[in-house]
Amino acid sequence: VQLQASGGGLVQAGGSLRLSCAPSGRTFSSYFMGWFRQAPGKEREFVAALGWSVSSTYYADSVRGRFTISRDNAKIRMYLQMNSLKPEDTAVYYCAADPKRGNIANSPQYWGRGTLVTVSS
Repeated sequence: VQLQASGGGLVQAGGSLRLSCAPSGRTFSSYFMGWFRQAPGKEREFVAALGWSVSSTYYADSVRGRFTISRDNAKIRMYLQMNSLKPEDTAVYYCAADPKRGNIANSPQYWGRGTLVTVSS
């Protein structure tokens, strides 16, 4: 099982970025998938999640209204559209997957390598 995140970079405050996650190695049609982030000196935290075959989405309060998680089943991709970025959004962002809804926001089973997002003030 592999999860590959991409799309990070340097952006000014108020700008936007879109992260992408490409899962491979198994069928993720019934998996919940999500994004986490870890800022320098801080613990990893949940950002957003969705069910691969359901329409439910979940967001951390700190990003709700600014970030949008989505999926493209045809391309087998998950995305995180990040708008109105703030310096405090600076972190390494990771995509993750788990077959159980209850795990995706806390302890997902599968993790991808992160992609760095840096928001300058």
